[in-house]
Amino acid sequence: MARKRTHPAHENHERWLISYADFITLLFALFVVMFASSQTDKSKAKQVSESVKSAFDDGGVRAVVHEVLGGTVDDVGKGNAMMRGPGGTQKSTAPREDIAPEKVTVTELLPSMQYLNKALAKEIKDGNVEVRLESRGLVVSLRQSAFFPSGGDEIAPASFGSLAKIADTIRDLPNAIRLEGHTDSIPIHNEHFRSNWELSAARSIAMLELFCTKYGLPRSRFAITGYADTSPVDSNDTPEGRGHNRRVDLVILNQAVVVGTQAGKQPGTQPPARPKLPSD
Repeated sequence: MARKRTHPAHENHERWLISYADFITLLFALFVVMFASSQTDKSKAKQVSESVKSAFDDGGVRAVVHEVLGGTVDDVGKGNAMMRGPGGTQKSTAPREDIAPEKVTVTELLPSMQYLNKALAKEIKDGNVEVRLESRGLVVSLRQSAFFPSGGDEIAPASFGSLAKIADTIRDLPNAIRLEGHTDSIPIHNEHFRSNWELSAARSIAMLELFCTKYGLPRSRFAITGYADTSPVDSNDTPEGRGHNRRVDLVILNQAVVVGTQAGKQPGTQPPARPKLPSD
């Protein structure tokens, strides 16, 4: 019986074309990304990237192209879409844990600070008001000399115009408000107030009543406190420094501080807690 001769399998010399085609495709995608990243028109760059991604979605290199243009590939072959850059198709609106609280404050309350700096330009120039951003929120310092008589808690009618501008800003914001009364270190004891603690708290309450009764702001948004002379912003050794310390700080709290307070956490820049008065 004649033995059947076997012939060696025909070698496919064109297999390299598959790898070559994949390489060219990836190289093309890389150049597209580089081109998109170099464009000053970000909207056009995004359109270019999305068009390329859409063109390759149904091809054999879908996973690779998604990895290059849209981030890493998950277990179902879909890219996670970069949150930043021209190839991204999603934008995260949730707060990021790696952003410091002061950065959140700037983003959230910077427009309000810019408005108040402009609206209260005269008051700021005269040294009656100071507006600043802190990690806990936007602080508007109202100096006693322009808003209260010495040793009293009656708000001067001449200051109502300035307070109306502040009320308009508060009205347009959802943030909670703290009214913090402060005094200098000179003790007070008169027929109305037995100590600087009572005076500082009374001035906070007077501001609360004005904002709620005259300007119609809801009381539920406010909290008041008095710190007497425990949180100075200047030296109490000079008349000028004591004038800076006699103030009511209106604090528009950022949302991070509000959430932290509700969760029982202590905000990083809160002043020390007020001791209880004998009358408490």
